Amino acid sequence: MGNKVTRGDFEWVYTDQPHSERRREILAKYPEIKSLMGTDPHLKWVVLAMVAAQLVVCHLVSGLAWKWVLFWAYAFGGCVNHSLTLAIHDISHNVAFGNRQAKWNRWFAVIANLPIGMPYSASFKKYHIDHHRYLGGDHLDVDIPTDFEGWFFCTPFRKLLWLILQPLFYVLRPLYMNPKPISRMEICNAIVQFSADFLLYRACGLKPVVYLLAGSVFCLGFHPISGHFIAEHYMFMKGHETYSYYGSLNLITFNVGYHTEHHDFPSIPGSRLPMVRQIASEYYDSLPQHQSWVRVLWDFVFNEEIGPYSRIKRKCKLANAG
Repeated sequence: MGNKVTRGDFEWVYTDQPHSERRREILAKYPEIKSLMGTDPHLKWVVLAMVAAQLVVCHLVSGLAWKWVLFWAYAFGGCVNHSLTLAIHDISHNVAFGNRQAKWNRWFAVIANLPIGMPYSASFKKYHIDHHRYLGGDHLDVDIPTDFEGWFFCTPFRKLLWLILQPLFYVLRPLYMNPKPISRMEICNAIVQFSADFLLYRACGLKPVVYLLAGSVFCLGFHPISGHFIAEHYMFMKGHETYSYYGSLNLITFNVGYHTEHHDFPSIPGSRLPMVRQIASEYYDSLPQHQSWVRVLWDFVFNEEIGPYSRIKRKCKLANAG
């Protein structure tokens, strides 16, 4: 089914990531951007409303036929859960309660994690720090596919399968590429999550649990919202490793589409990233950007120049240490 991807390796570069230098330039020219950093006072209330909404829907789906449970898992529940993973992404930068209340942010992320069905928030924070600090770093940035993924998922059918299985690879990849000791927070995250799942099962039966878990798997796999996984860092234009998307899906994804702006200023909440672009427009408007996450998925599957190998990689000092 279709031609094989023409790339046989990652795009190796010997320069540092561009975000640090651009951040320095922008702050020197527009120091008022520092005022955008800090907490988002509305984030916690939005997240709590989303968690509450999923609990209500769990009660409603308990009386539905299985086919409708799965339908609503894909059409609604998974969208909410995917949005919650992006809220956890924001919270991992301590924008819910501020840097001085780091533990509050971590525990609030555990609450945001509840509808997702599987413990996620604590492990995500542990590895996401490396993604920003060592973007594209060999064996450090676990957002980058493995060599096996690049080699095997090289035809349109296999790339489609890879998109469907993305949740699995995001779970397994850190264990292979950059294993880290299990932290106390990860244990707490797991205990709280599995306890909540059990209580939901006891109170409402199996269907609500399946609704939450299936929704997470569906919408973190092959789904229009999941186009952001590919859009953010896959090299659609040679030499460019981070791309933004300014479309309407940002309204339900905490502005994760403003991804170049986010990597330039990770301490600015997603709700304020459009203001960064507005203030420093000359730095962003000329950069490559995506118009549609659905188009991104289509191009990823059918463009023979794009595949899991379409990522910029670099050697980082820590990768060679020890």
